[in-house]
Amino acid sequence: MEILDYDFMRRALIAAALIGIIAPLIGVYLVQRRLALLGDGMGHVALTGVGLAFLTGLAPVPTALVVAALGALLLEVIRSRSRTAGDLALALVFYGGIAGGVLLTSLSSNKASTALNQYLFGSLSTVAQEDIWWLLGAGALVLLVLAYFGREMFAMTLDPDVAHVQGIRTTRLGVLLTVLAAVTVVIGMRTVGLLLVSAIMIVPVAAAQQLASSFRTTMIGGVVIGLACSLLGLSTSFSLDVPPGPTIVLLALLVFVVAAVIAIPLRRRRTRHPHPLDVAEHSHG
Repeated sequence: MEILDYDFMRRALIAAALIGIIAPLIGVYLVQRRLALLGDGMGHVALTGVGLAFLTGLAPVPTALVVAALGALLLEVIRSRSRTAGDLALALVFYGGIAGGVLLTSLSSNKASTALNQYLFGSLSTVAQEDIWWLLGAGALVLLVLAYFGREMFAMTLDPDVAHVQGIRTTRLGVLLTVLAAVTVVIGMRTVGLLLVSAIMIVPVAAAQQLASSFRTTMIGGVVIGLACSLLGLSTSFSLDVPPGPTIVLLALLVFVVAAVIAIPLRRRRTRHPHPLDVAEHSHG
């Protein structure tokens, strides 16, 4: 394949595959907790990290990782220790992240302002080999945490009060989930871009929800859709010479529309011919 003849495309494909797998794994918990916009907030905080890297000459990916993780902790502190509503706290982080990123970038060289667009909307040619190692390490960390705390996170997203009664530390898990969302945003900023990466966390999961009947199948379907859209979108952007972020997101949205259309007759069929277990459960209710 011609696309594999270029070193930068091989690196971009690895980065796209990582975000296609990891983003829906985190997104399914965010959707369940009705925190679909959290990824946007973390993207804006990561923007401050990118601006700081431009200003200081540090590597953008590890700098954005640290700043985004600190921003996630700050968000949870604001939400848990003050009377500020959760959506207002998220808005404060949104605006602070954007302002910090733009200000720090403006204080840098003129070239930094041009390079900023590559982080906002993704780029095929800017993924360096050093970035790949950072992204692989961050992705492995996310997978390990989910493998260890996945059951507790599921219980927390299903019913936080019941999970708390069962002895699950829901506050700490909430902080951990927010930090994982921040790390996932940084993983995807190279290919999808900071302004669009949260869409890959949410849209594939929303598409899978149209057809799935359980949390597990939604998670698996979201990963399959996310991975397929990331790789196909990256290949399409290479052929059309356009930024990969918008292409990947539009493909995911197309899959969502198709899934929603397919789901309409399925729901009608379930309504007309309900499963015997569903009828029994409804009668007991």
